[in-house]
Amino acid sequence: MSTTEELIGRADVNDVDAMEAIMAIAAEDGDANIRAVKDHADAIFTWDYEKGRRPALNKLYEKAKVSQWNGETDLPWETAVDPMDLVELQRAQFGVTPEMRKENTRGTPFEKWSDAQFDELALESNNWMLSQFMHGEQGALICTAKIVETVPWIDAKYYAATQVMDEARHVEVFARYLDTKLNGHYPLNAHLGLLLDDIIEDSRWDITYLGMQIMVEGLALAAFGFMHMTTPEPLLKQLLRYVMSDEARHVAFGVLTLKEYYEELTLAEVRERQEFAFEAAVRMRDRLMMQEVLHRLDVDVKGAVQFALNDPGRQIFQQMLFSKIVPNCKKLGLLDAGDGWLRQKFGELGVIQFEDLTDTSDEYESFALGEQELAPQA
Repeated sequence: MSTTEELIGRADVNDVDAMEAIMAIAAEDGDANIRAVKDHADAIFTWDYEKGRRPALNKLYEKAKVSQWNGETDLPWETAVDPMDLVELQRAQFGVTPEMRKENTRGTPFEKWSDAQFDELALESNNWMLSQFMHGEQGALICTAKIVETVPWIDAKYYAATQVMDEARHVEVFARYLDTKLNGHYPLNAHLGLLLDDIIEDSRWDITYLGMQIMVEGLALAAFGFMHMTTPEPLLKQLLRYVMSDEARHVAFGVLTLKEYYEELTLAEVRERQEFAFEAAVRMRDRLMMQEVLHRLDVDVKGAVQFALNDPGRQIFQQMLFSKIVPNCKKLGLLDAGDGWLRQKFGELGVIQFEDLTDTSDEYESFALGEQELAPQA
């Protein structure tokens, strides 16, 4: 069993000094276009072709068949999007005034910033956030293709194949939005890249599920929901609506598959999964803090970290991102297995309050697109 320091490099998950070091690592704009990661898993064939042996997975597969949409024709790409207009709409929507900014940024690197500088920060932040969504979707594309190869059950292979198509579509629409409606995209965040590497490199098929379907996709589903609820931009709102309808199935796929598998594991094996989930959670919470934006705008890292940690809005948003992960981990039995180690760790992260929310395997159908949304385009 590993200590917290061995897992995440520090004994206290809220260590500000460690956060400063984390924030100092950022991807470079000139990073290579190709990234090679070793996949150490075996490709698994199964000769058991009995469809529906696992009814819940079969139901999910049948749902996926009739829920496909076309990113080229089903979204209103003719919608005009002015990135600066979007920033102004966001500012008005959240009621941000110059007086509020002055009060909230006193004693920080942003204290003497002009309105134009804050607008630039908001503009770059939008690009950065959507860029990481796009990169994460490609990570999901790679991971789901790996699941098709490595999972031993035919019902799971069938469903995973539909998710590969979904993820390709998601990468396509985020890339198009960034390149045609905003100002291009940011490179993959260095720490997100390390997490994706860990997920892909692990030889155990269930770790691919846990890392991608439960942790990364679970956080993405919550983030998409927040952005869908708050964005005033109609094209992005519809894009996110369509993506969320797929993502809910993806997370449910992870819950339904792993619940069965984890019931067969020893306590020591479950503890390894708990530790992996915690390490992934800390990485996603602390390390995806727009380092690349801060570096591009030449912002003092230490001051920015302190400001971010004390910002109530960011704290609420950060916690909300775990609203899908925590109940899903509970459904899998990971919260309380053994000595309740993961429950304690999620408590330290300040997110355990989400444990009793509905898990995604029970709510994914509520995200489904309606008949009108799936109607063929004229």
